Amino acid sequence: MSPFVFILGILAVWRITHLLAAEDGPFNAVVWIRRKAGSGFWGTLLDCFYCLSLWIAAPFACLMAKPWKALVLLWLALSAAAILVNRVMDRIAPEQPVFFEAPEPEISEEKD
Repeated sequence: MSPFVFILGILAVWRITHLLAAEDGPFNAVVWIRRKAGSGFWGTLLDCFYCLSLWIAAPFACLMAKPWKALVLLWLALSAAAILVNRVMDRIAPEQPVFFEAPEPEISEEKD
């Protein structure tokens, strides 16, 4: 496997994991899935980037591993690399803007 394919695998695992764990998705579809998952096994899985990256990395490792002996190492490496990418992105991403609306000045009406 070339380094280019490995990097593509890392980015794909990170992208899918981040979409499922932290984003709303198009038309809020991913939020809807997370809400339907509830607080059981699936809901907990979707809340944890680390756990979810292991599950997302598994099929990628199956597709990419040649020879098959490297499957487990590749699986763990893809997950670990996606976690590292996520940590870097969390540090360099700008803070979300906070909405602030100044209160309107009070106008006192004086009657003569």
